[in-house]
Formats: sequence, structure tokens, C-alpha cells
Amino acid sequence: MLEVRHLKVWYGVTEVLRDVSFEVPEGRIVALLGGNGSGKTTIINTLSGLLRPRAGDIVFDGADVAGRPSDHMVKVGIVQVPQGREVFASMTVHENLELGAATRRDRAGIRADVERMYELFPHIANRRGQRAGSLSGGEQQQVAIGRALMARPKLLLMDEPSVGLSPIIVDMVVETVRELHARGLTILIVEQNVGVAAAVAQDAFVLKDGAIAFTGDAPGLIDNPEVLSSYLGR
Repeated sequence: MLEVRHLKVWYGVTEVLRDVSFEVPEGRIVALLGGNGSGKTTIINTLSGLLRPRAGDIVFDGADVAGRPSDHMVKVGIVQVPQGREVFASMTVHENLELGAATRRDRAGIRADVERMYELFPHIANRRGQRAGSLSGGEQQQVAIGRALMARPKLLLMDEPSVGLSPIIVDMVVETVRELHARGLTILIVEQNVGVAAAVAQDAFVLKDGAIAFTGDAPGLIDNPEVLSSYLGR
């Protein structure tokens, strides 16, 4: 579904991504791991159209979308759940979900999808009229995921969905990712938490200093001392 070839991204005079190449097969969960400053979020933001690459190809469903703006990425089916949730705090849960469908015009379909989000996340269904900023971190994460799903993505990008959450809520996020995958969604998940990546993903790439340092199966990462010590600082 997604092929990233020789991707290079710079911030001013600093090269952040150096010749990064990887693939996300349709119907798979792929984990992208690495420490702080390794370039994980830069990749996600480039795939989302928030950053323009200096070089390289991003091929999605057979079309090169490198450098296209974020609204185009959403329309073709690449949708991000941002790190830190980033809900619209002063707006209600219901309004946040509706905003996820901003590029759509099928009003009946949007209403039906909102109800599906409440079925998927019953905790926020009881808070649909509540301001999103007043919710717990776990509830805000559910709103953020639901808002992204409202765009009907083909590829869901999740930027560190477990960060800042309690272990119980992290378990909930893991189960949500598994449920979405069972429904046929392709997912690229960025994580520092090796346990989360090993629990949900089939394939994994490890970033170090803006380049791919390791490629392998995700469940094997947690038992790979070289990866844990050399690339993830464990």
C-alpha cells in the first residue's frame, strides 16, 4: 500500500531523515521505533503532508504523493492520529468527531460513522456533549482515534499513541489497534514503547539518527538484545 523510497527531509540546514526506505503492505500493522530525535515524527508528518521532503518518493496506492499538501493526503486515505492527542479542547466530543469528516460531503454517511465511533468507544458516547479538553487522557485518545477514523482512512498513522497514558489505558489502546486491524485497516504505528509495538505489529523498522538501523518482525524485537541496547537505549 505504501512505499517510501530514499526519503530525505531537512529542517533548515539540518538533515533529519537520511535516505529512508521502507514499505507498509496492505492489511498489516507496521511499527516504526526509535529514541527521541531519531526522526519518527518527521516521517509521520512528511507522510501526512505537513512537511515537504527534499528528495525521495512516497508511493501510495501506486501514485507518488511526495510533497502533496495534507488535505490531499487525507482525501487519498492517509490520516494521522497525532502525538499528544491534540483534540480541540473547547469543542465537544461530538464536534471533534464531525471535524474528522471535514473533507467529506456525504452527510448521512457522516452521521452513521459518528454513531459507529460511539459503538467502538462507548466511554466517549456518554460524553458526546462534553468539552473534549475536560476528558481524561485515555478518553481524549479515543476521541483522537475516532476523529481520524471519521475520514475513512486506508492507512492510519498513529504517532506514539501510548505516550503519557497509564498502563491500563495503554492496554486499552493496544486492544483498539487490534480491533481496527481485525476490521481490515492498515496501520503504521510510531512508538518508543517496544512492548506496545511487539504486541500489535507484524513488521518493524528501527530508526537511529534519521536512518533505518534495523528491519525485522516486531514480536522478535522485545527479545533482541542488540536492537534494545544499540538502537533503543534499553
